[in-house]
Amino acid sequence: MVLQEIPSQSKIVLFLLIWLTLWLPISLLLGKSLHWKPFQPLEAEQKIPLLVPLYLLVPCLGWLTIAIEGTSLSDYGLSWQGNTLISLCIGVLLGLGGLGVVFAIEGGLGWLEWDSENLKQLGKVAAPIFGLAIWIALNEEFVFRGIFQTILEQDYDPWVSAIIVSSIFALVHLLWERQTTIPQLPGLWLMGMVLVVARWADGGNIWLAGGLHAGWVWGLASLDAAQMMSYTGEGKDWIIGIYQQPLAGIMGILCLFGTGCLLWFWL
Repeated sequence: MVLQEIPSQSKIVLFLLIWLTLWLPISLLLGKSLHWKPFQPLEAEQKIPLLVPLYLLVPCLGWLTIAIEGTSLSDYGLSWQGNTLISLCIGVLLGLGGLGVVFAIEGGLGWLEWDSENLKQLGKVAAPIFGLAIWIALNEEFVFRGIFQTILEQDYDPWVSAIIVSSIFALVHLLWERQTTIPQLPGLWLMGMVLVVARWADGGNIWLAGGLHAGWVWGLASLDAAQMMSYTGEGKDWIIGIYQQPLAGIMGILCLFGTGCLLWFWL
């Protein structure tokens, strides 16, 4: 009863503190075997083992939230309906389509080159990365666009709640890496806003947002793992992305903005 009465922003802080407190001992133990220390930049092979226990805690935290708030999964956008898989698939295709448009333009302008010899490697990594992308995306959408957005709307206008949630979503990415993440913060914030609109467009469910999020993660991670493309150096960093991170460049921002407009017209 006491926890139900505290301000919504305090509930979010408490959620994050509990999540971090539970994960930190696990991450420290894993860090020793992975030769990683907190607040140090992560290598690709270190990040996945640390992400797994972090997201395995989400169902426990979700159950705790439901028990305290007296709510259900459907209140946080996880209702199973006949069009659930359709929304998920549309989201994935929309995410991949946006990336395809961006990279097609950059390739046409001579800013990147494709390595067709690595198509076989792409076929090998695409399936496992897809499963991982869906898992990560649905966990993040359940927490940020589901739990956090819903709780904040107890005290704030939906748009104000979306701004706050998107800011938290962007800032928590600094946990993994700071040098390459700082230029991406505006893009990460806009990405969070687009995903909130995706939830609204899906009637309050998070499946469309989850598919969209997964499509972006799957596309980028698969291309990177297969080394399917490389930048030529002809494009400006502020256009293609600082440190070659799409969210840190104008092209990535335009992709998000265009996706957000499509979803807005969907509402």
